Amino acid sequence: MGFDYSGKHVMILGMARSGVAAAKLLAERGALVRVNDMKTEAQLGDILAPIRGVEGIEWRLGERADSLLPGMDTLVISPGVPIESPVVKRAKELGVAAIGEIELSARLNRGRLIAITGTNGKTTTTTLTGEIFKAAGKTTHVVGNIGYPFAAVAGKTKEDDVVVCEVSSFQLESVAGFHPEVACITNIREDHLNRHHTMDCYAAMKRRIFETQTEKDTLVLFYDDPLLRQAAKEAKSRVIWFSATQTPPEGAFVEDGVIVFGTAESHVPLCRAEELKIPGRHNLENALAAVAMAMAAGVRAEDAATALRAFGGVEHRMEFVRELDGVTYIDDTEGTNADSTVRAVEAMKTPTVIILGGSDKKNDFTELCQAIVKSGHIAHAVLIGQTAKQFEETLLREGYPARHIHHAARDYLGAIQLSRALAVEGGTVLLSPACASFDMFHNCEERGDIFKDIVKGMVTKKA
Repeated sequence: MGFDYSGKHVMILGMARSGVAAAKLLAERGALVRVNDMKTEAQLGDILAPIRGVEGIEWRLGERADSLLPGMDTLVISPGVPIESPVVKRAKELGVAAIGEIELSARLNRGRLIAITGTNGKTTTTTLTGEIFKAAGKTTHVVGNIGYPFAAVAGKTKEDDVVVCEVSSFQLESVAGFHPEVACITNIREDHLNRHHTMDCYAAMKRRIFETQTEKDTLVLFYDDPLLRQAAKEAKSRVIWFSATQTPPEGAFVEDGVIVFGTAESHVPLCRAEELKIPGRHNLENALAAVAMAMAAGVRAEDAATALRAFGGVEHRMEFVRELDGVTYIDDTEGTNADSTVRAVEAMKTPTVIILGGSDKKNDFTELCQAIVKSGHIAHAVLIGQTAKQFEETLLREGYPARHIHHAARDYLGAIQLSRALAVEGGTVLLSPACASFDMFHNCEERGDIFKDIVKGMVTKKA
């Protein structure tokens, strides 16, 4: 896009991983960078290591952001800062352009940009898409909301490189010229209403991923999602689809048990659906989304098939932790909304103790609780966090037995210990909270890591 930040005054608001990476990127491009966070340097600690000693960075930590805005050319905001927040409004009043790290990185990136958003499945889809491009011999960077900042690679990419970027609705609030060659929306379900307030606003944020695309670009959408069928009408780009249950006019689907990429002219087989190592229909849908993107971008069918057969899944997504005393422990901490946890519940085939609850995103848990009752395999529900009471009320309303609902745990360790005590041999303990983690943890990865550490530290009860 030809953006030159040399000599420009840029303030970074929010010193998480993406903010630190953005500060380093800008300093290396000659910008005069001011970093700011409500936390002090001591509170932020080791996360600041990549920018210690870097020239061109002014540290203004533990100070109010609005007082630091005068004289800035650009404000780069963390995904945790809403676009409607007072500090962003103040920036606009002062004529300071407010963008996010994803927008900044896209401006400085030289590689081909493939971008994925959606309520569920985007991390698995992003990871698998990256694996497909790697199998095709491309230098591939998998970045974004997946946990590795786009800014960490944006200044180093070459024109032949492929950047596969997971993008959240929070990040899409602050895009302007963000322009992926291939964009994908995996699905749209109720989520993050505490931030976006209404489903209409949330869906509109997701649609921003393709708002700058032209007829030369490609948009990949889930054929089974009515909201995305409607969204396709707004697209200027070529729209192709994916579906595990239907045959769209063009895209990736299943034909006689075989994953196929089909156009009006031909159907190209890749591999049998049963060859996938990642279980469940939702993971088949993720694989089909990845196939549609990669094939649309020119990857050969045999390279895509190689990656599909080899892919073993993503950490914290229905991840097997261990088996102890005949009980299987599964980490699905990335189940941060009701729809995601419904899929986890539907995958359970043994008596299961589920750990539910977390920070309140103003979501409705009715359909999830109905799925728990319908499943017949959820033997107990151990409730944690801010939403514990909401889960109890909803479970009871949907007919789940009160004696199988447990609040006994005073903390996270207690919840896991209680779950172990309730589990039966041949059964499962499933961490799939259906909520964000910020009431108890820094992020959902920490929630999953602690779960795994505790479970791996357990010793057998058997003599």
